[in-house]
Amino acid sequence: MEKETLRIEGFSDGVFAIAVTLLVLDLHFPEENSIQNGNDLLVFLKNQWPAFLAFILSFFSIFIMWVNHHKIFKQIYSRNSAIMFANGLILFLVSTVSYPTALLARYFDGEASSVVVALYTGIFVLINLAYNLLWFLATRNRKLLRPGITDTAIKKIHNNYLYGLPIYVIALILSFWIPAVSLMIILGLWIFWALSSGKIEMGLDKHYSDPLK
Repeated sequence: MEKETLRIEGFSDGVFAIAVTLLVLDLHFPEENSIQNGNDLLVFLKNQWPAFLAFILSFFSIFIMWVNHHKIFKQIYSRNSAIMFANGLILFLVSTVSYPTALLARYFDGEASSVVVALYTGIFVLINLAYNLLWFLATRNRKLLRPGITDTAIKKIHNNYLYGLPIYVIALILSFWIPAVSLMIILGLWIFWALSSGKIEMGLDKHYSDPLK
């Protein structure tokens, strides 16, 4: 079966690459003549820690989303309008990550921390919903999927995305009271996905039947 999603994947890779690149714009140099010695530079860098935190969190979040996007399209062989628009929704949301990242970098260490963390976690709730929507639309018609994929493999992928949703929602709720814990929850979820992604993919490869039999 010929894979029909190569153009979708290529365009998506470009959007992910641009989204990652935009994040670095919030890492600023000190103003001219404001640094007189090494101690001044260390103080400046220390005061910039929210920007570094936001950059690291968002970079690896987009990277993990790209990895998951690659894996989900490893299972999708054909496309229709619904899949293309659902993928477009994912790309739209990914391209907006740089904005809440900028807010987090500027206002996390202040009175508005709960609001900026809520906006930051909220965008990932929407992204998770978009991934669930894409996989739901893809699995409505088995002819769109990789030949030989079994119900077990489909369910494993579905559960992998669905289980993340309540965790993101919990992080969003906690952001209004303890924003630092909210970010720690999101970071922990990303670390879990990064460590378990290889095992999940190996497990999926065991659940394919021979379509020629």
